[in-house]
Amino acid sequence: MIFPTRRSTFESLVRACSPELYRYGYWLCRDRFIAEDLVQETFARAWKSWEELRDDKAARSWLYTILRNEHARLYARKRIKFEEDSALDEIADPATNIAEEFEMRNAVFALAVGYREPLLLQWIGGYTCKEIAEIMNLTEAAVMTRLTRARIALRRAEGSGPKRKGAIG
Repeated sequence: MIFPTRRSTFESLVRACSPELYRYGYWLCRDRFIAEDLVQETFARAWKSWEELRDDKAARSWLYTILRNEHARLYARKRIKFEEDSALDEIADPATNIAEEFEMRNAVFALAVGYREPLLLQWIGGYTCKEIAEIMNLTEAAVMTRLTRARIALRRAEGSGPKRKGAIG
């Protein structure tokens, strides 16, 4: 029986997770070059610590945690000039309504970071509330609350959500 080497296992993980980590990184920073750098730094740090990973099944969420921490580290090190009018790098899909997609992106980015991050981890990463709680170092209940509040705020932004007193948004 041939056992996979440490390097081939890691390379398989890189191939499998790169696109989704890039999408998550892009959603976090809204810049494709920074997102690419975040993914590269994530894999560099993961490779350095590969021996410390106890459970191969946890590798995917471990990579998301590293990327999230790298993103936070980026802003802790320096101030980035942010222009509100900067163009989004996106490829138009003829099957989607670009205006609706643009409005949804703006609504998502208008959410507080604490609500946006778990929502993106669920949408892009496909994580469960329990996995998101581990990645963000929160309780499951806190994640569920944030997801609910994020969805309410998005519905309100669309104009079809609840307008009750005390709703977030």
